[in-house]
Amino acid sequence: MSEILRVISPVDSRLYVERPLATRAEVLAGLERARAGQESWRHVPVAERIVLMNRFVDAFLVHKDAIAEEITWQMGRPISQSPGELRGFEERARYMISIAAGALADIDVGPKEGFRRFIRREPLGVVLAVAAWNFPLLIAVNSVVPALLAGNAVILKHSGQTPLAAERFAQAFAAAGLPDNLFQALHMDHATTEAAIRSEYVDYVAFTGSVSGGHAIQAAAAGRFIGAGLELGGKDPAYVRPDADLDFAIENLVDGAFFNSGQSCCGKERIYVHEAVYDRFVEGFAALTRQYRLGDPTDPATNLGPMVRTSAADVVRAQIASALAKGAKALIDPNSFSAARAGTPYLEPQVLVNVTHDMDVMVEESFGPVIGIMKVSSDADAVRLMNDSAFGLTASIWTADEDAAVKIGNEVATGTWFMNRCDYLDPALAWVGVKDSGRGCTLSSVGFEHLTRPKSFHLRTRT
Repeated sequence: MSEILRVISPVDSRLYVERPLATRAEVLAGLERARAGQESWRHVPVAERIVLMNRFVDAFLVHKDAIAEEITWQMGRPISQSPGELRGFEERARYMISIAAGALADIDVGPKEGFRRFIRREPLGVVLAVAAWNFPLLIAVNSVVPALLAGNAVILKHSGQTPLAAERFAQAFAAAGLPDNLFQALHMDHATTEAAIRSEYVDYVAFTGSVSGGHAIQAAAAGRFIGAGLELGGKDPAYVRPDADLDFAIENLVDGAFFNSGQSCCGKERIYVHEAVYDRFVEGFAALTRQYRLGDPTDPATNLGPMVRTSAADVVRAQIASALAKGAKALIDPNSFSAARAGTPYLEPQVLVNVTHDMDVMVEESFGPVIGIMKVSSDADAVRLMNDSAFGLTASIWTADEDAAVKIGNEVATGTWFMNRCDYLDPALAWVGVKDSGRGCTLSSVGFEHLTRPKSFHLRTRT
């Protein structure tokens, strides 16, 4: 008898949905079918794949209202914000579809008398996409759509917190007429997922999750010569220079810190502010944070929902308590948020000052609604502190000086460097992390390179 996956909603702590977990035999059979289906799919012209992927997006969006509601119940994001993920899903999917023909075209290396030479991008085979719960559509679409466009088959193993997202992908692909077995949504536990990676059928793993999860993926793939794209944790910093538009910076950084209850891979987790504007920035940041409405995420008036589970909220509570014990100061009165309760996933947003890098809240991933703000005296001081981290996913600078932004960005170890923006993925740009934030790349034309292998054709046309 199959084990059962049970999703407990953070909204009200009740059972929201349950599904049988696939057995190891069922997973291996699914992978074998995927391999067989991919043998035909790889010969389908890219232009025909593009038509199918556009039909998939159309079919997916037919049910956008229901999907947004499911996101809210599965992981707790306010219903006022969940529809935004559908818009981001379409933006990324349509962009990758729009560039596929060019990105996957043969590369002509130039003329040589008596020869024809080119490089062809061949699909890898079967891609196992392991997606996280915090942005269940955006994370999955980053790998699923480009992988299929490139001629691969895809198995989607979604987080146990958001299994309905994977099923929505499967339903839309079926409605679009994608050939059988090219896309399969399989609910798997960790052991079965590792067994799939070790099997002969998986040719690439696209994983989004924790650093420990990334190490587990690496270990499972260690005995095989396959690639793995790993999007892992972050402790993304921001630096506010004296010439920044403070009102604009405050508005965007508060949102960057607390959107999705701080459960964003590229959300802001620490802020460094030049001493010339520090007091004004902190005052404005705290004042705007106090305006958040924490509560039932199914209420359209709520703009801050629960964290995904109580244990995650408790990690953030522990970081805050530890920082306070070491001398940090909390600027937000927890009692001003009546929905916040210990022993639940409902946690108020918190702003900490008098923080240092001796505190976990400034160096360890929080993935929750807390931010530490430090005063700095110079650009060099800010760069040193931004780089004092095991992570490197994104970082941002807030300034009116574009040249300074580029110069400082050259010194910061990060995958994406923003000026006057944060917590956003532009599908035209490579999405990549450094250090413990992972390796590999999704999105942009570069993303297709990780889902294909180059094959050189060297043809002597004269003998």
